[in-house]
Amino acid sequence: MADSSKRTSTNEPLWVRVLLTTVALVFVALFVLVPLVSVFWEAFSKGWQLYLDSLVEPEAWSAIKLTLLTALFAVPLNLAFGVAAAWAIARFEFRGKSFLITLIDLPFSVSPVVAGLMYMLMFGAQGWLGPWLAEHDIKIMFAVPGIVLATVFVTFPFVARELIPLMQAQGADEEQAAMVLGASGWQTFWRVTVPNIKWGLLYGFILTNARAMGEFGAVSVVSGHIRGETNTIPLHVEILYNEYNFVGAFACASLLAFLALITLFVKTFIEWRLARAHAASLNRTREARLAAAH
Repeated sequence: MADSSKRTSTNEPLWVRVLLTTVALVFVALFVLVPLVSVFWEAFSKGWQLYLDSLVEPEAWSAIKLTLLTALFAVPLNLAFGVAAAWAIARFEFRGKSFLITLIDLPFSVSPVVAGLMYMLMFGAQGWLGPWLAEHDIKIMFAVPGIVLATVFVTFPFVARELIPLMQAQGADEEQAAMVLGASGWQTFWRVTVPNIKWGLLYGFILTNARAMGEFGAVSVVSGHIRGETNTIPLHVEILYNEYNFVGAFACASLLAFLALITLFVKTFIEWRLARAHAASLNRTREARLAAAH
């Protein structure tokens, strides 16, 4: 039965394999490769000098700095939340656990524009806390804090969603052994847990950073589109494109495309390391259980 299943799944007729491969390659070329190449082609169509001038002009440089600043705040916050949430979900049983998992997945099901509107409802001038914030001269909407909040919301599932299944698969045997041997909670966390989850943590970091820098919908609502002040790179690209400044728009877009390529390569490498680490962890757990049984 196993041989028959293997034969039917791997020995399809040649024309079927060629057809499926061709369809996949054509689809990837048309919808991924061609648009990606066109971004860089348009960005450099007028030469290197105009490309560099488009990136260093004041408004573009302001957008780049704001994008980096947003990621600088949003990514560490998501790393801390992701590790804490994964630790709680993978290691403990408590009332409301399934609800917490649902909340972590919420940004995946809510439109980023809706997320931005939620923050406007809370912190906007006519929002629930708007009058109090205005009275105390605290500005959140149409400023950096609002952009950071919106970015944190749309990106916070990535780290937790990478670490939860990883920590559940690894189990708590090594951590329990460390504590039995006299390690404190922090020692166990830094010397056992973190090394075991480092590749999943890095994977979540890469995805979070890429999404934070490329977020458009939520940031567009809360930023106010103030040129040179609250425009991130995606918002600046939209403005330049609407003004028919195609070289400038594609020059800034090429930065995001380049980030996507780096993310893809790093993601592939980390997935390979994660597979190896997961296999090694399973082997260690199996050996420990066999040793305990004997």
